[in-house]
Amino acid sequence: MNDKEKIRQILMDAIGEEGCGVACEEATIFKDDQGWKMMLEGFMEPWPLGHTLDEAVNSIREYAAMGFGLS
Repeated sequence: MNDKEKIRQILMDAIGEEGCGVACEEATIFKDDQGWKMMLEGFMEPWPLGHTLDEAVNSIREYAAMGFGLS
């Protein structure tokens, strides 16, 4: 499993299929010079996740605690 797949799996684990549904399944996850980012369907800007896989996981957990605005 590559880092992008790991981030997607953490996203689904943190939010759950019911809480996120298609927005998470079709999330665009990418890495650029500013680090990992994800673009969820229905949101206008990508969400910054951090430079490392660990930072990305922690960011997803923080966003999930806030409900992502999806619940």
